[in-house]
Amino acid sequence: MNKLALLALIALTFVIVACAAPAPTATPVPPTAVPAAPTKPPAPTAVPPTAAPKPTDAPKVEPTKAPAPTAVPATKAPEPTKPPAPAALKCDKTIKVGLIGDYSGPLAVYGTMQKRSFLLGLEHAAGAPAKDGVFKVGDCSIQVVDKDDKGDVNTTGTVARQLIEVDKVDVLVGTVSSGGTATLQGLARDNKKVLIVAPAAANDITGKDFNEYTFRTSRNNYQDMINLCQYLTTKYKKFVQIAPDYAFGRGGAASARDACTKFGGTFTRDDIFAPLDTKEFTPYLDQVAKSGAEAFIVTWAGAGFVPMFKTAREMGVFDKVALAASVADNATVPLYVDALGTNSGILYHYTLPKNAINDWLIKETIARHKVPPDLFDADGMNAALIPVEGLKKAGGKVESADLIKAFEGLEFNGPKGKIQIRPQDHVAIQDMYIVKILNVTDKDFKFFELTSTTRPEPPCLLPEAQKARCGNLPFGTLTK
Repeated sequence: MNKLALLALIALTFVIVACAAPAPTATPVPPTAVPAAPTKPPAPTAVPPTAAPKPTDAPKVEPTKAPAPTAVPATKAPEPTKPPAPAALKCDKTIKVGLIGDYSGPLAVYGTMQKRSFLLGLEHAAGAPAKDGVFKVGDCSIQVVDKDDKGDVNTTGTVARQLIEVDKVDVLVGTVSSGGTATLQGLARDNKKVLIVAPAAANDITGKDFNEYTFRTSRNNYQDMINLCQYLTTKYKKFVQIAPDYAFGRGGAASARDACTKFGGTFTRDDIFAPLDTKEFTPYLDQVAKSGAEAFIVTWAGAGFVPMFKTAREMGVFDKVALAASVADNATVPLYVDALGTNSGILYHYTLPKNAINDWLIKETIARHKVPPDLFDADGMNAALIPVEGLKKAGGKVESADLIKAFEGLEFNGPKGKIQIRPQDHVAIQDMYIVKILNVTDKDFKFFELTSTTRPEPPCLLPEAQKARCGNLPFGTLTK
């Protein structure tokens, strides 16, 4: 009995010692100690009163074992190259965009490109087609109201007033004709509406007719000619040129004369101008043939290419003077059969830019319209992307003052890569291309081999009264 009591007393002593001992550290628990969790001692009644626990039955306690580092989320390093996702675009009301183009007039081939690519551009930004005529970009609803101006300046004014006064649009986009665009500019200014110009190219749009409400995604004449003349002057030194007698043609001719002169070329005579609707080019091409030039530069738009080139071939003009014209839309490329194997300039062809947005545009244009994108599809898509990117920058505000501030200096990516809106004069700085004409018959319009990509910086052409806006940009010309 005394022996039994002695054993119980020893066991009770072990329990008391275990309860009084501090929590275990890195030192292992003595083999004779009763196992216990550091923060919760076992109840005394859990120990059998008649016998001490066997030391070998005690489980090993490893209180100092650190958890695996990856198991602690707080220690995971952030990814410095991945910025946080921007907040979704949110607008307080449905944004109405008025789209004006020539869908049934002399430049309808270009208006078709403009409209289809503008709508695809908004679909790309929204990630889904329009529903009930409304594109949903984030939490911002954008509705497009489109009008056909038939390529007529008076009609341009009429439909623009309808969009402003009846449809209550917030932003205007258009048009194909540079003459019609000049009308739009005045109405946009008078009604304090931002105008996005595409695809008209006249210098005057962001030159003498400039106002703070006018922006463009289309290139201007100077960008065409800087791109072209850099190449031409490596092959020829004496030039003559023919152009249509309106803003686009005269702007192109002035730009070509300035750019080709800057790069070392000369002109053998005054520029030759013909009405845009000319069908009989013999008297004009006769002047070209007798000019003494090595190459003749053509600035034209629309169907006039066909009779001009046909007549030039019949008169043997191409045998005397080399053709030096930027390439136009896919339908007119077969007219360049006399230029096979030579290089020329172009503002866009679907085979040239290599980026995801252009790939998407190609895929969707072929799927919807059974043809690849054409000359002005990039302009049209960019005209849809700029208001979306501008609204993001403006925090969803659609007031013209907010959009003007957001658009000036804006950079965004489109089918031609990065577009930069020059804050001084709202010119869109963009890539242009020099291509070699490989064939004129490919059924998929794969006519060209890319020779080089340029990014022309035209002079600032603002009126003298606004010269201060130009800052350090060359003013008025490249050659002074």
